[in-house]
Amino acid sequence: MARASSLSSMQPWVLVVLSAFLQLIPGLADDSSSSNSGTKAPSHSSSSSTRVVVLGLCLGMLALVGFAFVLFKIWQKKRREEQHARLLKLFEEDDDLEVELGIRD
Repeated sequence: MARASSLSSMQPWVLVVLSAFLQLIPGLADDSSSSNSGTKAPSHSSSSSTRVVVLGLCLGMLALVGFAFVLFKIWQKKRREEQHARLLKLFEEDDDLEVELGIRD
């Protein structure tokens, strides 16, 4: 149920780009114009290879964005842990300093 609402709330340009990428996948595009002509269609090897290259580039970019996102989350977690350790160090009781100053035995 949440998936359907998230798809409808997407920006229109995202849907346009997504549909353009789906058109590049072999077998999904409507080739009715070539099938209606009475002549035999020429080999689509160059068109097919172009689609494969574009699909590979899209998948590569998606993998790159995913990798960058994971690295960002790891960096964020490490920074948060460092800040937490700094905060704990700031508020911990410093017994050694009290003993050195003679405040406590």
